[in-house]
Amino acid sequence: MAGALVGGAFLSGFINVVFDRLLTTDAVNFVLGKKLGSDLIQRLKTALLGAEALVADAEMKQFGNPSVRKWLDNLRDAVYCAEDLLDTVLAKAATQKEESSSWWSLSIFINRDRDDMVEKMEGVVTRIEDLGKQKDFLGLEKIPTGGSSWRTPTSSLERGNVYGREDDKKALVQMLNDNNEHHLSVIAIVGIGGVGKTTLAQWLYNNQEEFMKGFDLKAWVCVSEKFEVVETTRNVIKQLHGGTCSLDDFNSLQNALKEELSNKKFFIILDDVWSDDGDKWSNFMTPFQQNGNKGSIVLLTTRGENVSLAVQNCRPYFLTKLSEDYCWSVFAENASFQQSNGRAALEEIGRKIVKKCDGLPLAAETLGRLLRTKHDVEEWNKILMSDIWEFPVEKSKIIPALLISYFHLPPHLKRCFVYSALYPKDYVFEKDDLILLWMAEDILPPPKRGKSLEEVGCECFDELTSRLFFTKSEGFGNYFVMHDLLHDLAIFLAGDFYCNSEELGKEEEIKIQTRHLFVDLSQCSSKLYNSILKVESLRTLLLFGDFSSPNCNIEAATCEILSKCKYLRVLSLTKLDEVPNLIGELIHLRYLNLSWTDIKTLPESLCNLCNLQILKLYQCSELTTLPSGLHNLVNL
Repeated sequence: MAGALVGGAFLSGFINVVFDRLLTTDAVNFVLGKKLGSDLIQRLKTALLGAEALVADAEMKQFGNPSVRKWLDNLRDAVYCAEDLLDTVLAKAATQKEESSSWWSLSIFINRDRDDMVEKMEGVVTRIEDLGKQKDFLGLEKIPTGGSSWRTPTSSLERGNVYGREDDKKALVQMLNDNNEHHLSVIAIVGIGGVGKTTLAQWLYNNQEEFMKGFDLKAWVCVSEKFEVVETTRNVIKQLHGGTCSLDDFNSLQNALKEELSNKKFFIILDDVWSDDGDKWSNFMTPFQQNGNKGSIVLLTTRGENVSLAVQNCRPYFLTKLSEDYCWSVFAENASFQQSNGRAALEEIGRKIVKKCDGLPLAAETLGRLLRTKHDVEEWNKILMSDIWEFPVEKSKIIPALLISYFHLPPHLKRCFVYSALYPKDYVFEKDDLILLWMAEDILPPPKRGKSLEEVGCECFDELTSRLFFTKSEGFGNYFVMHDLLHDLAIFLAGDFYCNSEELGKEEEIKIQTRHLFVDLSQCSSKLYNSILKVESLRTLLLFGDFSSPNCNIEAATCEILSKCKYLRVLSLTKLDEVPNLIGELIHLRYLNLSWTDIKTLPESLCNLCNLQILKLYQCSELTTLPSGLHNLVNL
């Protein structure tokens, strides 16, 4: 791995949300700056800055060090607590200001609750400061975030065989040869991480003389996430020159490259491309488009179709997953399967393991390598039955195959992806629904250049889809689903902070630090219900289905939950006939979904929810009356 966490740390964006609470409004300056004390607020800012500087390093090291993962979880919990406290002050201050034209009544509120607020804030600040002091013990250091690539740039084909790609080889060769009468052919191999894009490109690079007329020049350049036009141009020249280029000026570099390519037939491969910046690509591609002989080729490998759209005249070739039989061939070769004793028993287990690889040759290869020296049935069964994604990086060799795509995401997209861990496996979700949840949870970056927050959310969703984190569900219109392996990755990254009832198992015990919860009420036992009541710091509660217990009163249960969970920002209720008045006490609530319920009216207390942004009343056929004060909800 490189020394930098490409794309930025997941927790960095979360910490920035807390900074926004400290810096944006007169209310927070008045309430916190004057009454809680400027020294305390400065300590919080300093502690957060110190912690933020360490999270990139910690997020890489957590997979091989349980102590670092625990440190990250503790920091995440403390930041949640800090945001809850600040939001409580802001919400109550806003409510009080609406009720009075002066700050006098607000001051009464602050004086009354000041001591309690100071004590809680002191506790949170001390927690974050203490966590910062542990950096030397854990070996954490400040590292830059940016575009270092994790892979060693190489065109050499290390795998012994390329299984199951004969049709892909023929199709790509045909695409390349179809352009022999044109000066330049630009093709992008597009596919999910681990599907074999680089392997196929390596085969083309090393075997091109067998199926295409000879090239005068060849170069293989690994681009990675941080696409810098100057640096990439220099790297192409280095490859053509045998590793040397002393030029720094972009014009000089482009002129040098034009001279190199002039009257030559070239084959350039740009591996591991992430950028979809059309302007950058236009500048970079100019020497290739204006020079070179007929039949010249630029071939890209990328995880996102959006990259191929950004490169002028680029034709995408979508690389699909391998069949199970070909995946088995990859696995068996890497596991030295032919040399194993007890072949029949191991083959039965091995084929079940390969089924979990779901057509990803990299997954099959790395699991095969893991079992290369293990020829015991019990050892193979352990792998089959274990959650392999939770293995430390050094042992599993499978987490990096999926994490590499995740780590290239910017912080806000990491948070968007991890949030989807809330859904059960194979859950089909609507694009717009997930975007609204992101909005309510403050996950999305602020809009720029006149865009709405919904448009920003749509861009984030489309970006994750283009990188294959989400895939369109067959036959469900604008609905999507997560691949099982990516869902497992999201669950692993989410830790105990996100939970859906499907993942709980027989214990049915929700962790006290859980903040986001999805519950299928048809599977909700009394034990699980009581566990929900203990998690008072919940921010998200999505309830679906019917209670499994016929003796449970849904209205009474809802009231009890609302009386305990005062920090809710997102709430989805089901099977209600009446919305309890308690709803008006959820001062943090931003999203309320009452769709498909039999409610007839909404309580006036709903109008106390000054932060409410989204109210969903889809298919509420019995609803006839809205509260008179609904116009006061200015954020709705």
